[in-house]
Amino acid sequence: MEPSVSKSTSSRRRFLQLGVTATAAGLLASGLELTAPLPAQAQSKFTPDEALAELMAGNKRFIAGKMTAYEHDLAILKEHTVEKQEPFAAVLACADSRVPVELIFDQSIGHVFVTRVAGNMITSEIIGTLEYGAAVLGTKVILVMGHANCGAVNATIKGKDVPGQISSLFPHIQPAVDQAGTNLEAATKANAKIQATLLSQASTVISSMVKDGKVKVVAGYYDLGTGAVTLID
Repeated sequence: MEPSVSKSTSSRRRFLQLGVTATAAGLLASGLELTAPLPAQAQSKFTPDEALAELMAGNKRFIAGKMTAYEHDLAILKEHTVEKQEPFAAVLACADSRVPVELIFDQSIGHVFVTRVAGNMITSEIIGTLEYGAAVLGTKVILVMGHANCGAVNATIKGKDVPGQISSLFPHIQPAVDQAGTNLEAATKANAKIQATLLSQASTVISSMVKDGKVKVVAGYYDLGTGAVTLID
């Protein structure tokens, strides 16, 4: 089910769209020429569904302790692929040190385009990064992944005073708390789904690619205890 879109979420989507436009205008004003993105260079023949299936198959290998990525790493290093990258998937994950994305999905060097920020939230900078992954590098699937015991979501639920700029995270996550309440797991899952929806709607590049079937945007939840990633409908 698609989550209901609150007024704050709609405002964030509009703000993000304006932010991307303003960035482009700023570059033009500074004399920098904007050019269309280069054609996707990824060598992978995966469809978006196949790319997602490979991520989830890697997670099953991780859970079973039958990982293969180390052997792939050695092969890639020997092939001298330093000057290029051809990731088949992108993952927006929380910055939490307990969420090692490549390990979770048993993927090797160059396979996953990883973006991380506390609360796995969408900002203009995150959108630009993931647009680059999809439009230039050719990633076929974008997974926005929350995780168990997320400190950013928990802090938003509590709403207490925090030092420095930590509280700048809260407005991005608050729509999930408004929707799911104070249950940490429910709010974390809602946040992942809301952020995935924002990405697919606020980015004109990604929304167009989704419409054309070139990329898929999904939300997921990582269980720290079991190691399992589940997709959120």
